[in-house]
Formats: sequence, C-alpha cells, structure tokens
Amino acid sequence: MCGIVGLFSHEPVNQRLYDSLLLLQHRGQDAAGIATLDGLTFHIHKAMGLVRDVFRTRNMRDLLGNSGLGQVRYPTQGNADSNEESQPFYVNAPYGIMFVHNGNLTNAEALKQELYDSDRRHINTTSDSEVLLNVLADELSRLTLNSKISPEIVFEAVKGVHKRVKGSYACIALIAGKGMLAFRDPFGIRPLCYGTKETMLFLLPSLMFLRLKNTKHFKTLHRAKPFGLT
Repeated sequence: MCGIVGLFSHEPVNQRLYDSLLLLQHRGQDAAGIATLDGLTFHIHKAMGLVRDVFRTRNMRDLLGNSGLGQVRYPTQGNADSNEESQPFYVNAPYGIMFVHNGNLTNAEALKQELYDSDRRHINTTSDSEVLLNVLADELSRLTLNSKISPEIVFEAVKGVHKRVKGSYACIALIAGKGMLAFRDPFGIRPLCYGTKETMLFLLPSLMFLRLKNTKHFKTLHRAKPFGLT
C-alpha cells in the first residue's frame, strides 16, 4: 500500500503536495517524493524516510510549478533500501512523463524482459512502477508516432496498458506540456478519487481525505481520465 497524489492548478502546488503527503503518511513510511512541472521543466526531490524528514525548506523552494505529483512508499516489490526506487519515476520520451503508482504487478518480470527485447527500453531498478511507466510510455510512443497526442490517443494507450499489465494499480502521470492522466487497473482494485477546490484539481486515494479538505465534486475514478490535456 502506497499513497499517491496529483495536483493541477493555476498557482504553486509544492506546499499543498507536501501537506497532502503528510495526511497520506499512514499509507507508506519508507520513502517520499514530490515532482512538479514548471513550464516544460520537471523538478523532483525524493528520498527514503518520512515526509517531514525528506523535505527541507531548500528542497521545497526548488519545487516550482503549478502542477505536480507526490508519493509515500510502502515497498511490496523491489528494493526497500534504495533511494533510486523512491517515486516519482521519470522517462524523457514521449514528451517527458513523471509518474506515481500504487499497486502490485503480477507479470512485472515478464514485462521487463519484453520491454528490453521488443521495445528497446531499459529498466534500471527492481521496481514494478518503473516497468508500468515504461509500458505506458511505449504505448504512447507508438500511437503518437504519426499523430498528435489527444484524449482519444491517451485512452487508447491506457487500453494498451490494460492488455499488457496484470495486477492491481492506480496511477497518475504528468506529461510535460500536455496535461495530467489518471487511471486504474481494469478491475479498479486500487482506490483513486478526484475532486476540485477553487482553481485546483486533486487526485488522491481517499474520498474521506477530500471531504476533510472541503473539496467539492469529489468522485471515485472508474476509468482513465485526462486532466488539462491540450
């Protein structure tokens, strides 16, 4: 069990991401990370430890931008003692994607080999989250080879992920210059909810958290949904 959060706003999100991770700390105590997007530049800080210990004032100042992701980790797969396996994860193509994930893949090893042999993608950690990110990136790369990205293409990419990836997962992806994507496994095993507050969109694993924050229009995410996609 991990805690993930995504924020899409018209104002800086670094402090709200930090506050959200504090409230999600019960879902993971081994590592924490935040990534923000400022224009087309990602800023990221992640490390092992509790949220309050991972982030200092100097780290928060560097997390510029009006959209971002965060995660607190409870390791159920991969190396529990490596900073490299903290989230968010990043790939530079297509477009640049930052990614957080809660769940477990049951075919991660087979996918890792398939990504290397067939898709020419190298996985540098033992984390199944990095595998899932690269499957998403590969599907998007294939579909945008001769077409511009659109919500319809993003939905097709997620359908491709559903066909290839087995297990339970709730994911949030931030695509540089394009928007934010949230999706769950086909059976909706892992929770993911969304709501709005003023000019801000929240993506979180708990409806109760949204109620506590006086967030409006909160709903459970039942399918792939793009946010702010252009």
